Amino acid sequence: MSIKKFTGVIDRFEEDLAVILLEADGDVVDEIILDRSELPDEAAHPDAILKVTLTDGEVTELSYDPAETTDRKERAQSRFDRLAERPPSDDEDESQ
Repeated sequence: MSIKKFTGVIDRFEEDLAVILLEADGDVVDEIILDRSELPDEAAHPDAILKVTLTDGEVTELSYDPAETTDRKERAQSRFDRLAERPPSDDEDESQ
């Protein structure tokens, strides 16, 4: 029996299906597709973070990780804010 644990990130929804990217050591290594109804209610949104256990390639455990979901959202917002505050480059200054 092969048991593997992953961090899952809900990438998108297509009709009633959820496309979940599976990460190992910070890299996307695979994706799975589940019925939206199989997701925990609180995780039924894009970018939700899940703990996923696959046994012989089948999902046997799936749980929502609200702390990691919030943490990733805050880190992404922080990166976006830093980029938005970037000073103009020299080329942009010359056009004034």
